[in-house]
Amino acid sequence: MKIPNSLSQVLTTCYKDLFPQVNEKLEQLKEQANRIPNEELRTQALASIESKTFHCEGGSIYATLARDHWKKAIQFIVAYQTISDYLDNLCDRSKSLDPEDFRQLHEAQLDAIRINPDLDGVNYYQLREDQDDAGYLLQLVEECQRIIKQIPQYELIQPYIERLASLYVDLQVHKHVVDHERVPRLTTWFEQENDDDDLYWFEFSAATGSTLGIFCLISYGLANERHGRIMLESFFPSLQGLHILLDYFIDQHEDKVEGDLNFVNYYEDESEKVARIGHMIKRARSELSDIPDQQFHQLIIDGVVGLYLSDPKVKEVSGADEAVKQLLQDAGWRAKIVYWNGKAYRKLKGRKSA
Repeated sequence: MKIPNSLSQVLTTCYKDLFPQVNEKLEQLKEQANRIPNEELRTQALASIESKTFHCEGGSIYATLARDHWKKAIQFIVAYQTISDYLDNLCDRSKSLDPEDFRQLHEAQLDAIRINPDLDGVNYYQLREDQDDAGYLLQLVEECQRIIKQIPQYELIQPYIERLASLYVDLQVHKHVVDHERVPRLTTWFEQENDDDDLYWFEFSAATGSTLGIFCLISYGLANERHGRIMLESFFPSLQGLHILLDYFIDQHEDKVEGDLNFVNYYEDESEKVARIGHMIKRARSELSDIPDQQFHQLIIDGVVGLYLSDPKVKEVSGADEAVKQLLQDAGWRAKIVYWNGKAYRKLKGRKSA
């Protein structure tokens, strides 16, 4: 597979090759999730697949960086993103508010990208009531492990992948504890980890919540290309921050109903919210301008903006029409094409599943 370097190539590759492969893998995972004995674990596993398919679809574009090994990259991306979405659901809808429980759950995400972790007898659920998933989570970890073992000299990129994964895990722990501890924990963590004066604490937190940098590094690794530090510094915080701020933007109504923390609610007003997300678009453009395959990476910015803003959940967000119009203007004409394609694709997909 060639790395797409035009919008038409990106869209064709997504609809013709990547998305069908992603959805085939997700159907297999759905069958496995349906066999989970524990009702709560089964419910959250299925919900994480059914309501967050677009996370896997969106991330799959990085599989093209693996070239001939793109199907292996898809396998990793779907497995790793499913771990992420499943554990996020377990923490969001959890009876537990124990940070040690959340950290133990998310050891799965660290084991998935570590070299030869000890998985013998591991129990990611050991600090919670719901236990029996018939090996579902461990199978996802082992799928990721199977792929990274095929990456030549994986140890050269592993530290950069683990840095991103560790920040992600820290975020999941801090943001899911009891309400009154969340912001103090997140701001203290921000002061310890952040060295970028341009970021608010909640923008830093958002940037740690993306898996795009991991998918990029894994896919390049499968193609025997190792771009560790340059990709870490190019993706974090701007592109990853843009990615997750848009994710929170479309989830505003849902998070309000569920009482979940939403980072875009910490902006002073709608004007600042839209301006800062627009600023992230510009920063991402700049920081992805001097890296390998930079034309491809610039197209991803268009894809991220267009894909998220075309999500049906945007209709539930108060005053979103003007924000969407401004953000598409900030991103440019290619993002607008992705936006309209995204709306058409979801409409067609909805008809097929009806």
